[in-house]
Amino acid sequence: MKSKYQRRPICIFLAIICLLVFWNCYPKPIGPVGPDKRQLTWDQMNMDQRSVYMKSTILPRATELFRNWQPKKFETVSCNLCHNLSTTTEDFHMPTNHLPRLSGDWTLAPEREKYPETTKLKLDHLVPLMSESLGKKPFSIITRRGFGCYSCHLGPSGPMFGH
Repeated sequence: MKSKYQRRPICIFLAIICLLVFWNCYPKPIGPVGPDKRQLTWDQMNMDQRSVYMKSTILPRATELFRNWQPKKFETVSCNLCHNLSTTTEDFHMPTNHLPRLSGDWTLAPEREKYPETTKLKLDHLVPLMSESLGKKPFSIITRRGFGCYSCHLGPSGPMFGH
C-alpha cells in the first residue's frame, strides 16, 4: 500500500490539471459587475453595457492594430469598420453582410492568395485580439466552434460554423 507521501505527487498533478482546466474556462468574464456581484461575460451583457465595452475596449484595440498596420488608411477608425451603421439603423449583428464574404474554404486559401497581407494580419493578430477581448474561446477547426473569421464574416451562402 502506498504511503501518503507517495500519493502526494499524483494529487499535486491532478490539482494542477484541474486548475488549468478551470483557468481556461470560457466564456471569460470581461464586462461590468452584474447583480450577483460577478463580472459579466459578453453574452450576459445588455446592449448598453456592450456599447460601453465596445467603445472603451474593443474600438481602441482595433484602432491601434489597424493604425499600426496601415496608418494612412486607418487614420480614422469607427464602429463602421466592422458594423454596418447608417443614419437610419444601428445593426450590430454579427456576422454581417457589411464585411466581404469569405470563400468557405477552411484553409482560407483563396483569401491567402488574393489578400495575403490582410489575411495574415487578421489571422495572426485581429482574430486572437478580438477573441481575447470578448472573452470567447478561439475557433477550433476540430470542434468548429469558437471565435474566428466567420464570427464577423459570412461565408459564400451565409453564416458558417454556427455563427
